[in-house]
Parts: sequence; C-alpha cells; structure tokens
Amino acid sequence: MWDQLKYQNIYLYRHGIDMRKGMDGLGALVQSEMQLNPHDNNLYLFLNRSHDKLKILLWERNGFWVLYKRLQKQKFHWPDWFENNELQLSQEQCWQLLQGFNLNGMRPHKTLFLQHI
Repeated sequence: MWDQLKYQNIYLYRHGIDMRKGMDGLGALVQSEMQLNPHDNNLYLFLNRSHDKLKILLWERNGFWVLYKRLQKQKFHWPDWFENNELQLSQEQCWQLLQGFNLNGMRPHKTLFLQHI
C-alpha cells in the first residue's frame, strides 16, 4: 500500500494531541496550528501525550487516509530539533521513526513477540 501512496513532504506535529481527533480534527490542526494545507499531498504525523500512539493524516485525490499505530510497551521518540510547531522529515527518517528509532540517538525499539492481544 505505501508504495502506491503519493506524497510530497512529511511533517511532524510538535505537541501531543487527543487521539479522539478524526480526519476533520487533524486537518484543522494542520491548517490552524501548522499553517499548512491538509489537502496538499503531504503526510502529517501526530502523537498522543503519552507517546505510545501515532496517527498519520494523508490526502489522496478525493479523500483522507488516517493510519493509526499503538505501541504495546514502548514509546515513540519525536526528534528534539523542532523549530516551530512542525518539523519536516525525509522518507527515511519517517520510516525509522515508525519502526521505533529514536532519531535523537538512533536507538531502535526492541522487537516484541506477543502471544495475546
């Protein structure tokens, strides 16, 4: 699926958000807080306050995608080199972040082998 999605840039939102926000709420954050157009072909990444849940917002042709990931035992580590409310990442940095790397020190999460949900 990822190789078929078309996007130009990847942006992280600096502050933790309420994960009950859906497409419209996330789009409003992109527009009002990040001063960007949520209908541009960009990926927008958001964390919750405890850093164990992540949402991605993406506009594709005629509608929004929202992807959601919840970590079982670890936390996502946002880079600490933010300039404003958003930070632009490369595709490689984005995938490293989604795989659990701490971009500040490049340490990955441990792989979990769970038996139950």
